[in-house]
Amino acid sequence: MRHPRSTSPVEDLPPVGRQVFVDAMSRAANGVTVVTTDGLAGRDGVTVSSACSVTAEPPSLLACIHHLSPAAAAIEHNGVFCLNVLSEDQVRLSEAFAGRIENLDPFSAGAWSTLLTGSPVLEGASASFDCKVDHMLTEGTHRIFIARVVAALQGVASPLVYGRRSYARIRWD
Repeated sequence: MRHPRSTSPVEDLPPVGRQVFVDAMSRAANGVTVVTTDGLAGRDGVTVSSACSVTAEPPSLLACIHHLSPAAAAIEHNGVFCLNVLSEDQVRLSEAFAGRIENLDPFSAGAWSTLLTGSPVLEGASASFDCKVDHMLTEGTHRIFIARVVAALQGVASPLVYGRRSYARIRWD
């Protein structure tokens, strides 16, 4: 069926199918993070691979979390989170916060402290970013949290990477 001509030739283009998109995105390697929060709405966390920096001035980043995740609701109410970039030896922790290890409190899979916001900061992480939420958006099935970084820590371990539906380790010289 031919669509009537619009003012923009791309307006009428349908999105690619879900499975084609998911399979193609599995080829993109991403750093593995655990996003944690604590406050009046409680302590929660979730494994996230959709997180990145937004700008260095002011320092900010974003994290995308499924809207049905209890962690998304907790972050929305607490207004703070910590983005913990997992190190190469923290696969079990990633699996725990992804809900893939039954009967395990994911917070028991690591050692935790706090910085300024009170959100749990993972000891031994490759990096951690303590954040105050500035903006929240919903796109499709996910909540997008854009946050100002109020404290950051650099670890010494190489980051854990996820791509092609498996974990990988990288080394820098």
